[in-house]
Amino acid sequence: MKNLKKSLLMLMLFGSVTSKSQVIISLLFGEALNTPKIEFGLTGGWNQSYLLDIEKAEPLNNFNLGFYFHIMLKPNSFISTGVLVKSNVGGTGMPTYPVGSADFDALFADGTRTTKINIFYVPIMFQQRIQTRWLLEAGIQPGLRNKAFDIFETTASSGDLEFKKEIGDEFTRLDFGLVGGAGFKLKKDLKSTSIGVLYYYGLVDMAKDPAIVSKNASLYVYCRIPIGNSPKEK
Repeated sequence: MKNLKKSLLMLMLFGSVTSKSQVIISLLFGEALNTPKIEFGLTGGWNQSYLLDIEKAEPLNNFNLGFYFHIMLKPNSFISTGVLVKSNVGGTGMPTYPVGSADFDALFADGTRTTKINIFYVPIMFQQRIQTRWLLEAGIQPGLRNKAFDIFETTASSGDLEFKKEIGDEFTRLDFGLVGGAGFKLKKDLKSTSIGVLYYYGLVDMAKDPAIVSKNASLYVYCRIPIGNSPKEK
């Protein structure tokens, strides 16, 4: 219980600083956070996000980075949690809209728009290991929005043009949904690198405008690397 409280305290501490600092702190304190019943490490990879219910929204490709905890309940049964400190969701390929400037609106009238929302996600899943190497996970994933942008892009006679507009005030702070997937550990060791896929389905309409429905979904392909595994534990 003492180690669990220490891990949760570090989890909240890491959530209050920048993603770069989190990675550095994770590397420094990985040895202290790893115990015989707690696996700690870095997670990262590629994800393809979707804006559900938004017409003409195409999938948006992103990269994500964070850290994770696997807390043993009993052999082969774990609580899998952590924080994605660098994680974007959104969509692309959507039409632009007027911003109140005639010259700007005419210039980007035939362009496309990408919506990119940065959210700190905290997956909380039950993980079952099969033959110590196959991972099945399912649970919930709350999120806290940071920044959000609409990116306008078009091609003019002078070349490619881009305009970024901050739209954070148009979305609620909190996101929430269901998450689940499967993975595979590269070695039979209790603490070893694993790869896998997760799918997140958002249940919250984040748009403040009642005329718009904006829910997030994302497909994750991840790699989890334990930090601080000592030879004695192996």
